[in-house]
Amino acid sequence: MGKVMLEVKELTTKYVTRFNEDVYAVDHVSLKIEEGKSLGIAGESGCGKSTLALSLMGYYFSPLHYTSGDIIIDGVNISGMKPDEVRKSILGNEIAYIPQAAMNALNPTQKIIRFVEDVIHAHDPKKSKKEIYDMAVERFKVLGLPPEVLQRHAVELSGGMKQRTVIAISTILSPKVLIADEPSSALDVTSQKMVIKMMRELMEKGFIKSMIFITHELPLLYNVTDDIMVMYAGQIVEKGSAKEMVFDPVHPYSKGLMGSIIVPEAGTREVKLEAIPGTPPNLKNPPDGCRFAARCKYAKLECRTYDVPEKEFRDGRMYRCIHDVEYLKEVYGRDE
Repeated sequence: MGKVMLEVKELTTKYVTRFNEDVYAVDHVSLKIEEGKSLGIAGESGCGKSTLALSLMGYYFSPLHYTSGDIIIDGVNISGMKPDEVRKSILGNEIAYIPQAAMNALNPTQKIIRFVEDVIHAHDPKKSKKEIYDMAVERFKVLGLPPEVLQRHAVELSGGMKQRTVIAISTILSPKVLIADEPSSALDVTSQKMVIKMMRELMEKGFIKSMIFITHELPLLYNVTDDIMVMYAGQIVEKGSAKEMVFDPVHPYSKGLMGSIIVPEAGTREVKLEAIPGTPPNLKNPPDGCRFAARCKYAKLECRTYDVPEKEFRDGRMYRCIHDVEYLKEVYGRDE
């Protein structure tokens, strides 16, 4: 077992609406990532993926609020830290974030070098402009960006160059954990492949120690991450290796996600795609029992009645369902 870079224990965070209603978008989530490993997080829009990403940094802005749980980065629990302390000591240095709309994250009125200077000076005010420039040139080179990019404005860059620029700025301090929130969603296939390749190289060269990659596409995670975690309605419903999660999902929701996606694998051309019926529950008033029960064709009465704990049926493999694996495999077989 490698060194643990990030450990999250029973993390719960909520949004508070203007009517003072609580929306628990992250509900008792636990996870662990070791050095050199990458974790993928998948699920429908609104399942809590991006909220979890923001919560993991320990830096909260209203209407998002911390409720309970621990976030431990390289042995340091950041849950109780003050916002100023988190910003100065943790963000960028220990954990970094590539936002979902990364290509719109750059101020069009400033040159790229200014963003790099701001990030580095926030942690080391004594760093000279020459030292910062040299650091930037080195990191940009790794991502296939020429030094001239540093003197350009965002509007002068292509979509792929903007994305790589944001990645370079986010990783300039070599964080121990990098969170990438759908970093390839707005790119063409060629640019997606390039960005994913670059991020893997950053890990291989030790510029980042571990990575969380968020997307709604399970097959994409198979080519990017070591493990995959599926979220639904603020909870983790299944977690396992990338291969297991893509080719042998256990939870009905995970299976539904895979069944609704076109994959270019041999023998899948004649496979009929199936949409998951219904919509996710309202998290202002989540249902009793399994939150997926109303949309699950295998649900029974007890699924809507009893709390559903996490179950482990293989080393490191977890799922949240009232049924045993044997039953789920049996109904899958009958259904197919």
